[in-house]
Amino acid sequence: MPTYDYRCNTNGRVLEVSHRMSENLNTWGELCRQAGVETGDTPADAPVQRLATGGNVISSTSRGRDAAPPCASGHCCPSGGCNMH
Repeated sequence: MPTYDYRCNTNGRVLEVSHRMSENLNTWGELCRQAGVETGDTPADAPVQRLATGGNVISSTSRGRDAAPPCASGHCCPSGGCNMH
């Protein structure tokens, strides 16, 4: 399931949560329920925005066995083995 980062403009916090691509969280209360944290002093109806982070997919069948190792240089590989081209 993909993970997404959401930011609350009221308190400035960013939380990472997993949910279906078809779902969208709109309030701090919804975000906190999904993340399993307390709302604290922030009103539950405070709006949140999903950040453009690209999302990460976590799969129980994905173990990275066939993935090429990342570049040791931290930059794009000329061969494309790091998938950063």
